[in-house]
Amino acid sequence: MKQNHKITPEGTHDLLFEECLARREAERRLTEAFRVRGYHEVMTPGFEYYDVFTQSEAGIGQEVMYKMTDRHGRLIVMRPDSTMPIARLAATRLLNQPRPLRLYYDQPVYRSNPALIGREDENAQAGVELLGADGLRADLEVLTTAVESLFSCVPDFRLELGHAGFFHALAEQLSLSEDRLEDIRSAIESKNYAALDQILDALPASAAVDAMRRLPRLFGGEEVFEEAEKLCETPKAKETLSYLKKLYHAVQDLGLGDRLMVDLGLVQRNNYYTGVVFTAYTEEYGDAVLFGGRYDHLLEHYGCKMPAVGFGVNVDAVTKILLQNDEYPAVQEPQVLVHGDHGQAVAALRRAAKLTAQGICCETSLCETREEALNYAKSRNIPKVEFVEGKE
Repeated sequence: MKQNHKITPEGTHDLLFEECLARREAERRLTEAFRVRGYHEVMTPGFEYYDVFTQSEAGIGQEVMYKMTDRHGRLIVMRPDSTMPIARLAATRLLNQPRPLRLYYDQPVYRSNPALIGREDENAQAGVELLGADGLRADLEVLTTAVESLFSCVPDFRLELGHAGFFHALAEQLSLSEDRLEDIRSAIESKNYAALDQILDALPASAAVDAMRRLPRLFGGEEVFEEAEKLCETPKAKETLSYLKKLYHAVQDLGLGDRLMVDLGLVQRNNYYTGVVFTAYTEEYGDAVLFGGRYDHLLEHYGCKMPAVGFGVNVDAVTKILLQNDEYPAVQEPQVLVHGDHGQAVAALRRAAKLTAQGICCETSLCETREEALNYAKSRNIPKVEFVEGKE
C-alpha cells in the first residue's frame, strides 16, 4: 500500500523555494491589478455539489471532474471551475447587493486531464467576474482589466478577440443537432480542417456551410472584418460582426498595436459563452495564459437572471514565465546565527527577536556547542554568529 507514498498524484507537483516566491509574486501582481479596478475578493469551497456544474452551459464533461460523496451520499466534486461557484454565490448570498458586482478570485481548480496533453490536474487561477452589467462599457472594462493584469506580469503577449454569437448565427442556419454542432465546434476550435471538411461535405451546399468552413481561417487584423462581412447573410451575424469591430477598435486604444488579433474561429465552450470571447498567448508558454468572455445566461440556472462577463488567468503559466525571467523576490538568506550557551536558549530567542524586529533575517542555533554552531554557519554560508552567554 506504500508504493506511492513518495510521489505526487498525476497532474500535480510540489513547489520549492524560488517557485513559491514566483507563485506569490504572480498572485500579488494579478490581484493588485484587480483591486485597483474596484474588484473585491471572494473565495468558494474547494469542493461543491455536482449539481452546480451539470447544466449544459457549463461545458465541463463529467469525466474530467474529480468526484466523491459526502456523508449523506450526495455527489460532490472538487472545484473544476471558479465562474460557476461564483455565479452560485452571486445568485444566493449576494442576491440583494447593488449591481454590478465586481468580484475577483485567486484559487486552484481541479480537472482530470489526459496524461499526454501535458496539462496539470491542479491548476492555480486568478480572475475577475463582472456580474449584472452588459454592453460595450462592461466588455471594455473587463478587457482593459485583463490587459492591465497581464501587462503587470507578462508585457509581451498577443490578445485574440472573437464573438460566440457569430458561430451561433451561422449554426442557426444549418438546423443540426446539438451533438453535430458540437463536433463542428470542436473541429473549428482545434483548427482541424480535415475533420471539419468531412462533417461539412456531408451537408447540402449552402452559404452557411461555406461560411462555417471559412471560420477557423478568419484570423488576423482589420482585414478579417472585410472578409467576414461577405459571409454575413442574416441580421444577427451582421450585428455581431459590427459589435466586435467596434470593440476591436476600442481595445486598440489600449496600446496593443499589432498584438491585438481577431479570431472568429475562437469558439471554445460556445454553450457557455454568449458574446465576446478572448484569449491571450505568450511566446514563453505553449497554451493560453488568459481566457474569458461574456456569459449572459449562466446565472439563470441559479434562479437569478443577470448578464455577466469575466476572465481567468493561468497563474501556473505566469509563475513559470516569472521564473524564466528571474522576476521574483530573492530568497532571503539568514545573515546572523544566534547561539545560546548552555542554559541560555530563551535568551538566544529574545536576541533573535530583537534582530528580526530590525529587519535582519536570522536563525537560532539548535547546536549544543559553539564549535558545532560555527561549523553549521559555515555550511550554510551564514556570515555572522552571535553567542549569548549569561547576559546578552
